Amino acid sequence: MSEPDPRSESERLRALEERIARMRGREPPPRMDEHYSQASLAWRMVIELVAGLVLGFGMGYGIDWALGTMPVFLVIFTFLGLAAGIRTMLRSADEVRRKAGAPAKREGGAAAPDRSEDGHG
Repeated sequence: MSEPDPRSESERLRALEERIARMRGREPPPRMDEHYSQASLAWRMVIELVAGLVLGFGMGYGIDWALGTMPVFLVIFTFLGLAAGIRTMLRSADEVRRKAGAPAKREGGAAAPDRSEDGHG
C-alpha cells in the first residue's frame, strides 16, 4: 500500500474548499415536503367536498327512485351533502391551523379601547 501523494491531496482539499464556498453562497434548495403537504391538504379538502356532494346526491336519488318522487329528495340531500362537505372541509382546516400553532379566532372578546382625540377613553 503506497502513501497518497501530498500534492494531489492538497489539490483535492482546495477543490473541496472552493466547492464549499460556492455552496455557501447559494440559497438553500426549496423544501419539497412543504409543497407536497400543502397540495395534499388542498386535495383532501376537495375530495371531502366532492364526497359529501356525491353521497348526498346518491342518497337523494335512491330515496326518490324508491318513492317515485324524483326531484324532491335529490335536491334536498344534494344540499345536505354540500353542507356536510363544507363542514368537513372547515374542520380539516381548523385541524391544520391547530397543528401549525396559529392562534385561535377570538369569539366575542373584549373590544379595543376607544382612542379618541381628547385622550379620555
